[in-house]
Amino acid sequence: MEEPRRLGDRYEIGAVLGRGGMAEVYMGRDIRLGRSVAVKTLRADLARDPTFQARFRREAQSAASLNHPAIVAVYDTGEDYIDGISIPYIVMEYVDGSTLRELLHSGRRLLPERALEMTAGVLQALEYSHRNGIIHRDIKPANVMLTRQGTVKVMDFGIARSMADNGMTMTQTAAVIGTAQYLSPEQARGETVDARTDLYSTGCLLYELLTERPPFIGDSPVAVAYQHVREDPLPPSTFDPEVSPTIDSIVLKSLAKNPDNRYQSADEMRADIERALHGLPVGAPSVMAAPMGADPATQYLPPTAGGATQVIPAHGQGPAGGQYELDDNDRRRDEPKKSRGGAWILLALACIAVLVAAFFIGKTLMGDGEDKSAAVPTLTGKTLEEATKAVDNAGFKINMNNDPSQCPKDATGTKGTICKQTPTAGGSAKKGDTIQVWAFGGPKKTTVPPGLKGASEEDATKKLKDAGLLADPVRSQTLTNCTRDTVCSTSPDAGAELNEGDKVTLNIFTGKTQVQVPQVIGLSYDDAKAKLENLGFKVTKSSDQYTTEKPAGQVFKQSENAGSKVNEGGTINLTVSKGPAPATTAPPATGTPGGNTGTSSPPPSGGNNQGGGSGSNPLMGGDLRGGHGNWPN
Repeated sequence: MEEPRRLGDRYEIGAVLGRGGMAEVYMGRDIRLGRSVAVKTLRADLARDPTFQARFRREAQSAASLNHPAIVAVYDTGEDYIDGISIPYIVMEYVDGSTLRELLHSGRRLLPERALEMTAGVLQALEYSHRNGIIHRDIKPANVMLTRQGTVKVMDFGIARSMADNGMTMTQTAAVIGTAQYLSPEQARGETVDARTDLYSTGCLLYELLTERPPFIGDSPVAVAYQHVREDPLPPSTFDPEVSPTIDSIVLKSLAKNPDNRYQSADEMRADIERALHGLPVGAPSVMAAPMGADPATQYLPPTAGGATQVIPAHGQGPAGGQYELDDNDRRRDEPKKSRGGAWILLALACIAVLVAAFFIGKTLMGDGEDKSAAVPTLTGKTLEEATKAVDNAGFKINMNNDPSQCPKDATGTKGTICKQTPTAGGSAKKGDTIQVWAFGGPKKTTVPPGLKGASEEDATKKLKDAGLLADPVRSQTLTNCTRDTVCSTSPDAGAELNEGDKVTLNIFTGKTQVQVPQVIGLSYDDAKAKLENLGFKVTKSSDQYTTEKPAGQVFKQSENAGSKVNEGGTINLTVSKGPAPATTAPPATGTPGGNTGTSSPPPSGGNNQGGGSGSNPLMGGDLRGGHGNWPN
């Protein structure tokens, strides 16, 4: 049987899990820790290229610096040598699941709520990586794993860069720029990127999860990149009526061409998604649906077989090779005219009509621009949720100011209802402007409910929702004094006062990594101890014992059976053999307290020792009759 390929004398390489543009991923096993891993190696045909070598090492450095439950962990890196060529490799956490690309290709349709939950998981990973100065730059379905438990893990930081690399654009140094269908406008233009670039790509990902198609489709990467720069995407609800206007607004805000008009952080976008999932108002501006009967000049064409580009016939183009069919009026135009003056008047009127129609069509397609205005709705007396809906319907934004002292002295209302607004109701303002509001007592207050500690994530989330709060679960394997899959602690603690809609962090213990216990019976204590410690166990030793099970110096008992699983860092006790116990032997022959030993000699004259022995024992009250001492002859 052929020996499996081994890297670093530690990682056995198994079947291929996947292949990409520059790397191959294998199933692997860490023989030291006895766990499954995924091993990513640079393709041998690219290993001579220093550009790919640098990118691969950069991925290892970027991912290894990030330790978060929503990011595929990097355990180790190294280099293998094949025919004198250095082949770098990365040892990663093995995720039992599939990529979102595989999920999309499976034909399974996701509920909009599930698509939002998955995207929130991606944003959780990006929030952490951005906070640590790393931009991913290649967020797409193929780089997001979904475990069998339904959790999301982001991987492949292959073109990630530090935010400190401010001058680096996507076209310098021949760096790979990412996948065209998820490319931000600034990436396509070769401009400097920042964290908001990842949010644009995440918006593309959410768009595809909702509609089963990316926001832009073309017959070449260049055509798609052009659309990212120049064209506005259709709302996702165009392709799936189950997508709500709220979700439309979140997606389209993330896909804004100008980074300043997008979400400014992953946390901000995730907060809007969480609000949408809980039926709360979101910060993204509402999206106006396309009017019924609008000019169909702009059409969506589903992709044809082979990705060929379809051509929309020009207005008026007939079926015969694109030529007009002549009607009676057309024929009459070819006849001699009796009066040319009337024709010029008709032509002028037709031109004016065309210009007017073009103006209104332009307004319909492009919007009214900066001059579009609307009446400011009445917001006083409404709750924040009611006011937000009214503002969204009117095409404005809203901002709540936490200063109840601004409420008019003669105004009355319940806590949390709006007491003042600027601009005032009935006036006119540009659509997209922000209306400032103030409320009695500021936002409605609530408290963190009791009973979260020790509860499951589902129960704790429900309790928070009932209290008007949002759950922010953070999972960890290192928490102590906790039951597996329960809330260990919250931040803030129970009883803390918060505004409705605020987030409460739930620290959830997911359990420690378990390691399979090896067989160490029959090994010397030193060898057994070294083997267990290499797997991360602690080793204790009982007093040596006599036994015939194993020769002296060998382990004959271990507290945890071979093959069982114990938490990494657990303690295993060993008992070492002293060999067989020594045999029991009879004690040497000695006299008893009641006897007197002596040597046989002729008795003196008149003696009473008739057996030829010597001496008498007065303590026994009698004679010794022959023999030596009190043992029988």
